[in-house]
Amino acid sequence: MPANSKPVRSAAAQRAISARWLALVTVLFIVSLTLAPPMQRYFAQRAQINAIRTQLTDSKSALVKAQEDLAKWNDPDYVASQARSRLHFVFPGERQYIVLNAPADQSATDAPAAPVANQIPSGLPWYGRLLASISTTNVNR
Repeated sequence: MPANSKPVRSAAAQRAISARWLALVTVLFIVSLTLAPPMQRYFAQRAQINAIRTQLTDSKSALVKAQEDLAKWNDPDYVASQARSRLHFVFPGERQYIVLNAPADQSATDAPAAPVANQIPSGLPWYGRLLASISTTNVNR
């Protein structure tokens, strides 16, 4: 019988080892199920925090740019120069000359233009270009 008792012990030992492994795997599975939702929330919150930090940095840079623009527009000389160049305003007593059929400025043609913008004469003041764009758009329909 001593020869038969060894296989019985090894079978019992194997069952004990497999039972231990089963218990260990079960405990690890339960721990992983318990920790999975908090870990998922943790990583989701970290991603949100990083996104908000990026948004905050972008907002701060936009705020700085807006403050610089505001400082420019608070300067009367800058406002006058913008009114003169964009709106063709002149001071009392001055005379404005608009050159017709002037060669187009190369820096202005680098930007992509809408199809209607190519059909509008370039030497007109802003209000003339506005009226020309309306009449050109109506003709194209």
